[in-house]
Amino acid sequence: MKLSIIIPVYNEEKTIVEMLKRVEKLVLSGIEKEVIIVNDGSTDASKDKIKKYLKESHAHMKLYDMDANQGKGAAVVYGIQITTGDYIVIQDADLEYNPEDIKKMLAALNEKNAAVVYGTRLRRLPHFTNEEKRVRFLAHYLGNKFLSLVTSTLYGEWITDMETCYKLFPSSVVKEMTLNARGFEFEPEITAKILKRGHKIHEVPITTTPRGYEEGKKLNTVRDGLKALWALGKYRFVD
Repeated sequence: MKLSIIIPVYNEEKTIVEMLKRVEKLVLSGIEKEVIIVNDGSTDASKDKIKKYLKESHAHMKLYDMDANQGKGAAVVYGIQITTGDYIVIQDADLEYNPEDIKKMLAALNEKNAAVVYGTRLRRLPHFTNEEKRVRFLAHYLGNKFLSLVTSTLYGEWITDMETCYKLFPSSVVKEMTLNARGFEFEPEITAKILKRGHKIHEVPITTTPRGYEEGKKLNTVRDGLKALWALGKYRFVD
């Protein structure tokens, strides 16, 4: 089996090299790995740092450039189009998600006979003693829980973390889709279209290290939450 890891990058000069190192260290027994890095019009040193890193021997890693910043969704959709793997997983360029958790998701393909696997961060109560003691992070947690509940209600399958970055799916499932999202509304759109096509989503628990907005977090809870809510409703009835 061949796994394609898509890494969308926009102004992540502080973390991108470390993330590439972590993905590089990810050992997947019996699985070929390709890494598709999509630079979404970064205006900082992200592109230069990626190019410098790739000058070393990283034949399975390739950098692709968007002409200008178009949004995470656009970068991921572009990456999907050029992947050559049997399965695709999305990896954010910051350090919130641990690539070692990809192993758990791959294991679920066999152990649970699953076709699509999501890594869930939200099969738990809020972390009131850690990041979610801060109002913005608590709002983010509650917003994600609400959007996941809406997803479950509209599409008839229980899901706890629709907004997770870690989505693992067969390339054959998504390459035939028309994906319109340009920004963070990619998450509800692809989830809606996966479920509407009759594919079950199996979730495995993962842990993350959330970064603060002062560290470069880009998601806006209210604005992007409303876009996600609209997308969930729209794609319930149109494709």
